[in-house]
Amino acid sequence: LVSKWRQKEKLKTTSVALVLCLNIGVDPPDVIKISPCARLECWVDPMSAQPAKALEHIGKNLQAQYERWQPRAKYKMHLDPTVEDVKKLCLSCRRNAKNERVLFHYNGHGVPRPTANGEIWVFNSRYTQYIPLSIYELQSWLGTPSIYVLDCSAAGLIINAIRQLMDQRSNDALRGMAGMYAGAGAGSSGAPDHLKEIIVLGACGAGEQLPQNPDLPADVFTACLTTPIKVALRWFCSRSLMRHDGLTKDLTDRIPGKQTDRKTPLGELNWIFTAITDTIAWNVLPRPLFQKLFRSDLLVASLFRNFLLAERIMTAAGCTPVSYPRLPPTHQHPMWQAWDLAAEMCLVQLPTLSSDQQAEFTPSSECWQLSRGESYWRCNSSGVCSCWVGERWGCRCPAMTGIVVRCRKTTGNTGITGCRYDEPGHWF
Repeated sequence: LVSKWRQKEKLKTTSVALVLCLNIGVDPPDVIKISPCARLECWVDPMSAQPAKALEHIGKNLQAQYERWQPRAKYKMHLDPTVEDVKKLCLSCRRNAKNERVLFHYNGHGVPRPTANGEIWVFNSRYTQYIPLSIYELQSWLGTPSIYVLDCSAAGLIINAIRQLMDQRSNDALRGMAGMYAGAGAGSSGAPDHLKEIIVLGACGAGEQLPQNPDLPADVFTACLTTPIKVALRWFCSRSLMRHDGLTKDLTDRIPGKQTDRKTPLGELNWIFTAITDTIAWNVLPRPLFQKLFRSDLLVASLFRNFLLAERIMTAAGCTPVSYPRLPPTHQHPMWQAWDLAAEMCLVQLPTLSSDQQAEFTPSSECWQLSRGESYWRCNSSGVCSCWVGERWGCRCPAMTGIVVRCRKTTGNTGITGCRYDEPGHWF
């Protein structure tokens, strides 16, 4: 069983291209902003400083947010670029990455939405015109394997164009092989494999506009992908009755601890969030797709886990994030209830922890809560556990989720195994 889950060849994202088209102070012609509206970009208010300084600050924050997930990658950035700037950036990143994956992040909040022909927008050298950039050109510069993160309105138009590009090249390749079938030899094996190594994450569908809810950052999609715990807690706080008891967004931003230390509030929440999103993905995805997206490239796995959060938050705000390969809807998965409970049980301790440095944090893991009764869990012979949510067996939790699933026979229930989440070697 273990050998089936081990990838023979793993890709790494070794080069990251960050492109921000914000044009601070000038709204795109196809956007009518409400008042008040979302303003924060990478947790920076663009109006808090001169446009050039604010843009530079936002760019540095975006790079730092990505470095949290992939510190060893080489990062290159262009702020309010021209077509030639983007071309040089992409070609440089591909040279650095060689045969590894390149990530292309595009923030198009200061330019018009993409066109139906699959074009995004950049600027001319004097910033007096918007210049279209075809996704086909972009892909030819970036090559494969690659992953695109598109934080702009109507991002689904670009995904449609990429899908058409892949279909066209596959058909061309198949026609070419049919023409030389007689002398093809052993090298012919169907459509080009490299076309399968294009991944896209988009902020919203082809006919949708980014949310302007002032309770969310303007780049809520990027925030979900790169700072998931912060945006998840802020969103939870805005919807929870706890906000009437002194719990503020500023307080949630100061949650103590490190994400890598599970003994701290921030570390525990990060651990629980990872386990829950992994479990949701395991439940809804075909096994080959789960392997490709969640068990091959560490950065891609992190982005897709966080993409599930983006779908939950942005669907509630009236738009639906999209992806290629397409994922089924997960925003109503019952395991989100476990996250809400874990967040609440952690945040309820936050006022005390902030005011009293001697106060100790009490772990509040939902998994530990479930482990108090063996009847919540059952396992099959392959080691896959089902958990009881509401009034049915609502999800399946693989042992590969980062938390340890331990199972043993329960008395009086033939064929049923009781499963518990806990530390290695310890039972609660």
